[in-house]
Amino acid sequence: MAARDPEATKARIFDAAVAEFAQHGIAGARIDRIAAQAKANKQLIYAYFGNKAELFTHVLGRSMVDLAAAVPIDPDDIDGWMDRLLDYHATHPELLRLLFWEGVEYGTGELPDEPARHAHYAAKVTALRDGQERGVITDAFPPEDLMFLLVSLAGWASVVPQIRRILVGDDDVARDRLRSSIREAALRVVRP
Repeated sequence: MAARDPEATKARIFDAAVAEFAQHGIAGARIDRIAAQAKANKQLIYAYFGNKAELFTHVLGRSMVDLAAAVPIDPDDIDGWMDRLLDYHATHPELLRLLFWEGVEYGTGELPDEPARHAHYAAKVTALRDGQERGVITDAFPPEDLMFLLVSLAGWASVVPQIRRILVGDDDVARDRLRSSIREAALRVVRP
């Protein structure tokens, strides 16, 4: 009999849950499909992660931590940060889909992990505020608003790829042009 590896099982469940939630949202996701994809017992999912809503919160929270670790904000290099953020979203489109589904499910209501989410964004806002205080980026916007504007610029094309395709086009030239436009818009927004 093979030895059980709880960490490997948790990793398989996590990966399957990311794919399931990104495709179907919270309401449409099915624990049965996650278990089948992860080749795990359904009861293990509940034991490791709790109910479906708790699993979603865990998946999204860890996905956001992964993004923050991979692409830390740099107020001294907004152009480079935007490039890295655009690249991250291109290779991890599931994160924006998870955020979209969270918005559909919770709207403006309180999130289950709202204190952790505030802390997550507070560090980013603090970095922008520091850049403002040092004069490397504009103080024309409150740092919270500036953060929202920048992440919106970086993510919106991935959230609504159909609109991007219709308005901008879908060939390499159009994608490169849009990327340049997003970077330039971000630089203009932050320019002191």
